[in-house]
Amino acid sequence: MTNIREQLSRLVGGALSEASGIADCNPNVIEATRSEFGDYQANGVMAAAGRCGRKPRELAEAVIDGMSDEDGIVASAEVAGPGFINIRLNDQALISRGNDVLRDPRSLIPPDRQAQKIVVDHSSPNLAKEMHVGHLRGTVIGDCLSRVLERLGHEVIRQNHVGDWGTQFGMLIAYMQELGEDSSVLQAELEDLETFYRAAKEKFDSDPAFADRARLSVVRLQGGDPEYLKAWQSFIDESLRHCQEIYGRMDVGLTLADLDAESRYNDDLDGIIRELEEKGLLQESDGARCVFLPEFKGKDGEPLPVIVQKSDGGYLYSTTDLAAVRMRSFDFEADRSLYVVDARQSLHFKQVFAVARAAGMASEDISLEHVAYGTIMGSDGRPYKTRSGDSVKLADLLDEAVARAFDLVSAKNPDLAEDERRLIAENVGIASVKYADLSKNRMSDYVFDWSTMLSFEGNTAPYLLYACTRIKSLLRKQEDDSGGNELTELTQPEERALLLKALQLPEIVEVVARECYPNLLCSYLYELSGAFMRFYEACPVLKAEPNIRNSRLALASLTEQTLEQGLDLLGIKTLERM
Repeated sequence: MTNIREQLSRLVGGALSEASGIADCNPNVIEATRSEFGDYQANGVMAAAGRCGRKPRELAEAVIDGMSDEDGIVASAEVAGPGFINIRLNDQALISRGNDVLRDPRSLIPPDRQAQKIVVDHSSPNLAKEMHVGHLRGTVIGDCLSRVLERLGHEVIRQNHVGDWGTQFGMLIAYMQELGEDSSVLQAELEDLETFYRAAKEKFDSDPAFADRARLSVVRLQGGDPEYLKAWQSFIDESLRHCQEIYGRMDVGLTLADLDAESRYNDDLDGIIRELEEKGLLQESDGARCVFLPEFKGKDGEPLPVIVQKSDGGYLYSTTDLAAVRMRSFDFEADRSLYVVDARQSLHFKQVFAVARAAGMASEDISLEHVAYGTIMGSDGRPYKTRSGDSVKLADLLDEAVARAFDLVSAKNPDLAEDERRLIAENVGIASVKYADLSKNRMSDYVFDWSTMLSFEGNTAPYLLYACTRIKSLLRKQEDDSGGNELTELTQPEERALLLKALQLPEIVEVVARECYPNLLCSYLYELSGAFMRFYEACPVLKAEPNIRNSRLALASLTEQTLEQGLDLLGIKTLERM
């Protein structure tokens, strides 16, 4: 089942091409800005009129006359203003679509006609420390995009490009060795990775002899010494255990099979340097080996280098990222590669992508896309930290979210058994943290605020989850199932508005997949919930006469299905009651 906007685009686009004589016309069909004008509007006539030399309103009339609406989806089409076309949909066509979804809920979001292979690089913690609040956005945005793309039928390759190979690991290995052979002592120390890292760093900064041993550890690790590799592996395993606990609790789809560690590329980096040299792209600057591209200049107009090898022979993130681009291009043969990474890395990725193109390390077919996001801020306008100034551990943040949600659920439903309240609080607390992030434009910084994200009012997870439970409760109250699973009539404007909004989910999902802004899906779900509340207030359901009651129950069921599917794409599970 094609989504409504796509179907209208084909219908109007075909007539516009025929009337203008231009094959590549864009009908520019969008949702109507005001419902009294119609359901959709086509804004592409004026651009086509300019190209073919016709008057816009005259061309618009010709388009309307030439539309071949074999499916009967359009009830009326009218020219407005300088050449817009306002379109109102046929009620029976909407009812038919709604019933198709009720019979097969998965048909609500049809697969993309051109399935692609898409890499989604997200989360990417540094394994030297526990995951902190700074990893939240990259984790949940990437997970949402992966879910959306998978639902559209694309082959998604998740990649967790963790930092597990660098100078800090020499320091950590040296500190591990100082703890001795007692594995129980080591295990206890590693339970708190932040404390372990801090202790190692303090010793590194204060003890020159230890610092020398740490530097030697790096050399021996990178040289492949089995003893040092074993120590390194034990630390990596413990770090990954911490990460997977977080992913499991947040219902994020990253597994150990998705691991794309920096160490994976260690043997490829010499070859990256050779390729750049063979292409004549390498230059030396202060002992370091760099690539200078003319499109990158500093404020003083001087070229900005992409350093790929330090003066001491060490490699950088840029070198590893070039190796990853090459693998994703030629080994995976991906069509798109999405990098869900902090906006502060924008210049880095622009340079890496440009170097990869110049060196032939990226295929001509792959689309390299930096899906950038802003910073989570505290109320003081600075990056969100603990009162002591440390990074907030993601595990601690989730614990606090669940504790606060438990208090709210207990106040709202004190008669529920404690075990049930705790299960609900686990869902609501974590959903609130995820939704608060996903509902913001990813390019913007936002202030982390407990009272807002856990509110039962406004565009929040508790509001949407509660809306779902209200619909489920309504559906449980129906006297019987006979006739309650089919839409038959639309007697009130609120019914029609709700049905149309529910059927627009696939259009939003398509845009999210293309443009990578999950907040568009959040806004849609909030609007859908609002449309249901207006319907519920204006249209009696259980007390209506039987045929109208059953049709409205079917509409409520369709709305519940739509909300549930939309929230699932965000990584949020609905509840039977709250």
